[in-house]
Amino acid sequence: MTRFAIEANFDGLVGPTHNYAGLSFGNVASANNANRVSNPREAALQGLAKMKALADLGYAQGVLPPQERPSVAMLRTLGFSGSDGAMIREAARTAPALLGAACSAASMWTANAATVSPSADTADGRVHFTAANLCSKLHRAIEHDTTSRVLRVAFGDASHFAHHDALPGWPSLGDEGAANHTRLCGAYGERGVEFFVYGRDDLSSAPAPRRFPARQTLQASQAIARLHGLAEDDVVFAQQHPDAIDAGVFHNDVIAVGNGNVLFCHAQAFVDQPAVLARLRERLAARGAELEVIEVSSDAVSLEDTVGSYLFNSQLLARPPDAGGGMRLVVPQECRERTAVWRYLESLVADDGPIRELHVFDLRESMRNGGGPACLRLRVVLTEQERRATHAGLWIDDARYAALTDWVKRHYRDRLAVSDLADPALLDECRTALDDLTRLLGLGADLYPFQRNA
Repeated sequence: MTRFAIEANFDGLVGPTHNYAGLSFGNVASANNANRVSNPREAALQGLAKMKALADLGYAQGVLPPQERPSVAMLRTLGFSGSDGAMIREAARTAPALLGAACSAASMWTANAATVSPSADTADGRVHFTAANLCSKLHRAIEHDTTSRVLRVAFGDASHFAHHDALPGWPSLGDEGAANHTRLCGAYGERGVEFFVYGRDDLSSAPAPRRFPARQTLQASQAIARLHGLAEDDVVFAQQHPDAIDAGVFHNDVIAVGNGNVLFCHAQAFVDQPAVLARLRERLAARGAELEVIEVSSDAVSLEDTVGSYLFNSQLLARPPDAGGGMRLVVPQECRERTAVWRYLESLVADDGPIRELHVFDLRESMRNGGGPACLRLRVVLTEQERRATHAGLWIDDARYAALTDWVKRHYRDRLAVSDLADPALLDECRTALDDLTRLLGLGADLYPFQRNA
């Protein structure tokens, strides 16, 4: 018997050190906006506004806290010594790029936090989480310990949730989390098809990008499928097209997004795309569902416009039956500003296909660092029992939104230049803010290293 389940979105709260240090090679927006002055307060408020809007539409919307930054543990590991302030000043003087990595607020993009398999798909009937090792980028490779801790607090009931440590940080096991994972299904509570997309296969001579690195490996995706107890016929592996990676599509969620039985993708998303789509159709049909593919040609939207607008880094959300069914597409403001993209989207919703409604959000602070609506959220399919077992303090409602908005306005700067990362006061501000946040969300007093070491 099918159990009723919903898809919840857990958005990352932008941290107080949000800045534009240009750390992510292969991410065009990150490189193009390097050394701009950021506005952490506005970034966090933009993200919260999206969360609240989706909660008001009736979606299960949660929030995940930012990480402690600068990471003094990283600086100490790399040979800096003395007080926290002394290490920050010395890193700023002798290794500013390392300080930039230690200050990154990139954990806001929780699509990279972990890969999640719902209980309908797993062998033991629990929701499985594997934190991503993110080993391709130094500033993100330091996240997974705290990510695991946060997820274990958020989803703590071992009778419903299973947690796996990040894979070893070896190049052949590069894992970027749910940004390269999509689940397709009929109903959320039914067995689905888990679609893993990788950039490179380290054990073969498959085609590879030439300009930018491929971050996700087939070996990492296969390991996660095994850890989660997924049956072979519940999984499809596909290679991301090297030309897309070289155009700046550093994760699959920049060129494809799926939800339910709908896959919205560019025609250059995957290697041997017709065969990939045929496999997905076959697997989904075996579960009694028909795959609906919206495949966008390069004539309609070029790869350049795809990357510039983040068209596919949008959230595809199921509309309730009383709204007429179909899907809503949550897109960044940049889609409206690109003529070809907006023309395509207007024709898409006019066609009476699966996507019937557009919602546009201003997420400029995130977009300038290369993250759109889909980057900011981790999707977790939950039954009603599993939802009740999730930490209650993380769900967005009117009161929590108001409290978080007030918290941001009290603790965040409205201007942060890369040179400001050398200010040790920024660490104190971050710690004060996070100490307050853990109380506000009821997360306990030992979530962060500075709390445990107090």
